[in-house]
Amino acid sequence: MNPSFRFKSMAAAALACATDAGVVPSRLPAWLQRPLLGLQSVALLAARLFVAKAFFLSGLTKLRDWDITLALFQDEYQVPLLSPEVAAYAGTGGELVLPVLLALGLGGRFAAAGLSVVNLVAVFSLSEIAPAALLQHQLWGVLLLGVLLFGAGRLSLDALIGRFTRSA
Repeated sequence: MNPSFRFKSMAAAALACATDAGVVPSRLPAWLQRPLLGLQSVALLAARLFVAKAFFLSGLTKLRDWDITLALFQDEYQVPLLSPEVAAYAGTGGELVLPVLLALGLGGRFAAAGLSVVNLVAVFSLSEIAPAALLQHQLWGVLLLGVLLFGAGRLSLDALIGRFTRSA
């Protein structure tokens, strides 16, 4: 098999997984599938918007006073393998771009995976974290896990794009 073809196939498969709108619960009785798909899509949309808002507002806060942000990454956030300046740019960029993708449901699984990394780095890079803040990060992690497992749902650009590509 041609290595170039193999790479293209793997890249296409990875893109398809990252932008898949969700799973159809096909083992359920037909009369139950439609309402549950609707509820699943609404729940996934609510989860996406809730988490996206939290991370986006955090990114905007970092942009408002960049000197304080750099100081925080220098003194408070101990991100391994990255200099404080690179970590500040990467973290702020992730908190501004990935939530928009997540809210739109564009590359929903990719955005959820990226924000999961940002979430984990935030928890592990703080020397001390308040119990309430830890609970908040855990909630975000569970909601992001739902998007990773089930996709962005039918109320997403991923689903809209999927409908157009299947009909073409």
